[in-house]
Amino acid sequence: MLNKYLSVSAFAFVAAAALSVGNSVWAGPPVRGDIPFVLFETIPIPATGSNNTAGGLYSYDISWVDQAAHRYYLADRSNKTVDIVDTTTNTLISQLTGGFAGVSPPAFASGTGGPNGVATSGHCLFVTDAPSRVVAFDTTPLPPVFVAPAVFTDPSSLNRADELAVDPLHSLILAINNQDSPPFGTFIKFDPTTCKLTQPTSPGPDRVTFTPATGGAEQPVWDPGTSKFYLSIPQISGVGPNGAVFRIDPISKSVEFSYPVRFCSPAGLTKGPRDDVLIGCNTIWDTAGNLWNATDPNTAAPIQVILNVRTGDQLRVGGVGVGDEVWFNNEDGNYYTASSTSPLRPLDITPSPPIPPLTAQGAAILGVIDAVHGELLQLVPTFNVPAVTTGPASSQHPAGTAHSVAVDGQFGLVYVPLAANNAYPDCTTGCIAVYARGAPEQPIEVVLPPP
Repeated sequence: MLNKYLSVSAFAFVAAAALSVGNSVWAGPPVRGDIPFVLFETIPIPATGSNNTAGGLYSYDISWVDQAAHRYYLADRSNKTVDIVDTTTNTLISQLTGGFAGVSPPAFASGTGGPNGVATSGHCLFVTDAPSRVVAFDTTPLPPVFVAPAVFTDPSSLNRADELAVDPLHSLILAINNQDSPPFGTFIKFDPTTCKLTQPTSPGPDRVTFTPATGGAEQPVWDPGTSKFYLSIPQISGVGPNGAVFRIDPISKSVEFSYPVRFCSPAGLTKGPRDDVLIGCNTIWDTAGNLWNATDPNTAAPIQVILNVRTGDQLRVGGVGVGDEVWFNNEDGNYYTASSTSPLRPLDITPSPPIPPLTAQGAAILGVIDAVHGELLQLVPTFNVPAVTTGPASSQHPAGTAHSVAVDGQFGLVYVPLAANNAYPDCTTGCIAVYARGAPEQPIEVVLPPP
């Protein structure tokens, strides 16, 4: 039985401004838009027999909500599954296996792990994996059925195929190999009726190589308005502050334009209203334009960036910690950021300069941004879990950072997976935290042992 945690006092929030309602830009009116988000419930994720990360969910990546089917998908590397949740009931309905690579000790390197990216188009689910593997499932039955064959973005590369985007107009997937040098993208055709993938020609005309990208390549998105792909590039030509968003044409299969983005290190990317995208930054700079650290004489200046893909105009939204995945909810007109690293996070001051380490346990944040006005509305606590890399192998696991977010727009529910911890209820083997706009307070039942 899933518990609901509706007490505002149980989990504090920071509201920067109230969300305005009744804006005719959106497909539907915001629901209770003047009420902040709080923890609604947690969905436990049990360990599978294939789990080798201390019997819990620690390593995971991108998540996705199929808005029509009301299903949430999570790329769960710890359990070598795609976890599937019915968002109408917030119940785990399947842990889908597909021969996924998982993540292996001692380094728990996600560069050769999987699953990594998930996305749907109609009744087709697409998942990226290692080594350079992309698979498809038909979601009509439950559990979804694997559609043979798997395809490979580069049969010679042991690195993962990472994040992906789907172009339903041309029945085309763009899958990114971020760990290869230089990183590259692969165009994969799919049959929208059968979900079957066609093996791409790689290297060849189905590949686009990102030679200037010296810090990998991150999230692609498809924009139906321009019929183009867009891709976050953390670093250009080895210059730390210089990142970019590439515009990629699906017909010529080439980069046709680059939007420079400074002091951000672009990672997450999501299509917003009109011609805007939100860039999820993954590096904190300070107000002097230097990398921020715990003893910096200047103030930290974490940002997210809203980019207009037609004009190139950029709006910087300050105060949101940096992370990975970002999401736009068309129903309420908000962007959501899974910001696992921020100045609010505990810091290790032993190194010089001090850094936000993967061994720090404590607060991460879910950011809520008004997409029209570029205003930060709220910072909601989430949770990071430290890595354990010493002691018996059975107790070792990678760090679990709250870097993944997806939203069911109709129900206004925000999903953030959390690594195994004893701070959030029903999360001792890992869970998906569900956030909703606050409801009247209800007491949390606490059962104490007898004296």
